[in-house]
Amino acid sequence: MRTWSGSSTTVTPTFEGYLERQYLFEATQQLIKREKHLFGEKTEADGLKDHEEAVKKLAADYEALEKRLEQTVQQSLSLSSEEEVSALISAVKAINLEEEQDQLWRQRCRTTPAWRPKKWKEHHDKVLHELVYSRLENPSSPIGDQVNQSPIRADVQSMGRQLKEDMQWVVEVVKNCYPPEMDICNFYARQYHQTFSARLKKIADFVLDDKDCSFLLRWVKEFYPGILEKPELASNINTEALGNLLPDELLKPLEEQYLSKQQSDLMIYIGRVLDEAKKEWDQGKEPRRDDGCYSSPVAYDVIQLINGIVTSAHITVRDRHKAQEITSNLTDFMQRYEEFHEDIIRQNKPHSKAFIKANLSCVKQFRDFLIMESHLFPENVRENCLRSLTEMKQSAHTYLLTPVHKILKPHYQKVGTSDWLKKNTFEKMLNSTEEELQELQGLTQSCHQELIGQLQQEMTVEYVRRLLKGEVKLKDKDRQLKAYMTVKENAERLHELFARMGSKQDWLKEILTKIAEVLKLQDIPAIQMQIVSLGSAYPDLSEKHVSALLKLKTNLSKADRKIVKTTLSDTLKESRADPGTRKFFSKVKVR
Repeated sequence: MRTWSGSSTTVTPTFEGYLERQYLFEATQQLIKREKHLFGEKTEADGLKDHEEAVKKLAADYEALEKRLEQTVQQSLSLSSEEEVSALISAVKAINLEEEQDQLWRQRCRTTPAWRPKKWKEHHDKVLHELVYSRLENPSSPIGDQVNQSPIRADVQSMGRQLKEDMQWVVEVVKNCYPPEMDICNFYARQYHQTFSARLKKIADFVLDDKDCSFLLRWVKEFYPGILEKPELASNINTEALGNLLPDELLKPLEEQYLSKQQSDLMIYIGRVLDEAKKEWDQGKEPRRDDGCYSSPVAYDVIQLINGIVTSAHITVRDRHKAQEITSNLTDFMQRYEEFHEDIIRQNKPHSKAFIKANLSCVKQFRDFLIMESHLFPENVRENCLRSLTEMKQSAHTYLLTPVHKILKPHYQKVGTSDWLKKNTFEKMLNSTEEELQELQGLTQSCHQELIGQLQQEMTVEYVRRLLKGEVKLKDKDRQLKAYMTVKENAERLHELFARMGSKQDWLKEILTKIAEVLKLQDIPAIQMQIVSLGSAYPDLSEKHVSALLKLKTNLSKADRKIVKTTLSDTLKESRADPGTRKFFSKVKVR
C-alpha cells in the first residue's frame, strides 16, 4: 500500500488520490478491502442505510476505476512517458488481482456483490482486440506512399507497415508491462494476424488485376512471414501457431494468376531478346567482339530474366515445383532459337560465321546454366533444352568445319597410299590445317577448344578410315616398319599442332600410336596383345576394323587374321564397356 509522507504525519491516500496518480493497483486493493468489509462479517454497528450508501459508493468507484483501466489499456501502443508505462504495469496488476477476487467470490457461499464477477481480463482482451482493429482500419501512413499505387496496394502496404511497427513496440515495450504467464506477445500476434487476415480475405474475394494480385500474394507469402521471422519477433512469437493469412481456397487462385503472369512475362521478355538478335542479323550487322571473341547478349539476357523471375517467384510462393512451372514453355523459346540458328547457317551470308561463333558462346552459357541451376526447371524441359543445345552445337561445328575438311580433302586422299609414306605429304596437310585453323579464331576459349578438339577427332577418324581402305600394301617387315614410323610420326605431329592450338584431346594420339604398333609387330601373340589392348580401351573396335588393319600386312595369312579377330571377340564378350568410355571406331566406316 502506497502512503505519502508530509512534514510530521504519514497519510494513506484516498481512492481518488490513487486514481488521480494512476496507482491503479493500489486503488484496486483499497476497493477490495472495502468490498470485504461491506460483504464480509456484518457488524451490529452497521446501519442498513449507511450500508446501502457505502455499497453505492463502492459500485461508483469500481465504475470509475474500470473506466480508467480501459483508458490505460487503450494507450498500450502509444505510451509516451515513464508515467504511462508505470500506469500500464499497475493496470495489469490490478486486472490480475480482480481476476483472483472473482475466483474467490465463486468459491464463497454467501451472496455476491452485484458487480461480481468483474471479468476484467475478458474486458482487457476485448479492448485490445478493438484497439488492434482500429489501428489496422486507420493505419498511420505517409501520404507519399499513396503515389503510383492502386487503392488496394496502398491499403495493404499501410496495414502491413502498421502491423510491423506495432508488433515491434509490443516486444520492446508492452511485453515488459505484463507477467510472462499472460503471454502478451502471442496474444497481440493473434489479434493482428486475425484482423489482417480478415481484411485480406475481403480483398482476395475481388477480381484483382495482375499487379494487385502479385502484391497481395507477396504480402501473404513473403513480406508478412518476413516480418514474423525477424529475430526480435521470432523469439517472442509462436509463428507456426498463427497459420496462413489466407485459406487455400483463396490462396490457390492468387498463386495461379501470379504464376501465369510471371510465365507470360518471361516468354514475352526472352522473346524480345531473340527478336533483337534477329533484327541485328537481318540488318547485316556483325556481332560485337569482346577481347577478340564474337559475342551475343542473348544467353546473358535470357539467363538473367529466368534467374530473376523464377527465383523471385520461388520466394513468393515458397514452393520450388510451382516456381519451376514458369519455365515450362522454355522449350518453345529454345526451338525458336534453334530455328534462327539453322536459318543463319542455311543462308550462309558473309556474316553467318561470325553469328554462329557468337551463338556457340551462347549455347555454352545456356548449357552451363541448365546444368548448374537445374532447380529452376522442370526436368523434362531441362532435358529438351539441353537436347536442342547439343544439336545447335553440332550443327555449328559442322558448318564451321566443313570448309576445312573440303580444303583438306586432297591431302586426306593421299593417306594410306604409296605417296603417304613420303614425309612431305603429311607435312603439307599439317600446313593447310594450320592455315585453316586461323579461320576458326573469334571464339571464346572454351568454345574454341571444343571446336578444334572436334576437328582433331574428325581428322583422326578420316586418317584411320583412309588407312584402313587398304590401298597401300605392306608386303614385308621393312615396309611395315616404315608404315609404323610414318603413323607414329604423323600422330606426334598432329597432336603437337592441335595441342599448340589449345586442344585437350590427347587420347587421339594414343589410338594412332596403338595402330602403328600393330603395323610394326611380327609375332601373332604380340599382335593379339596389342589388339586386345586397343579393344579394351575402345570397345567399339569391331572385327571389321581389325580385319581391315591386318589386311594391310599382306604377309599375314587368313588363318592368322582369324586368330587375332577371335581373340578380340573373346575379350569384348568378357569385358563390360564403361558407359563413359570414349567412342572412336564406330565413327570409322569400313567395308
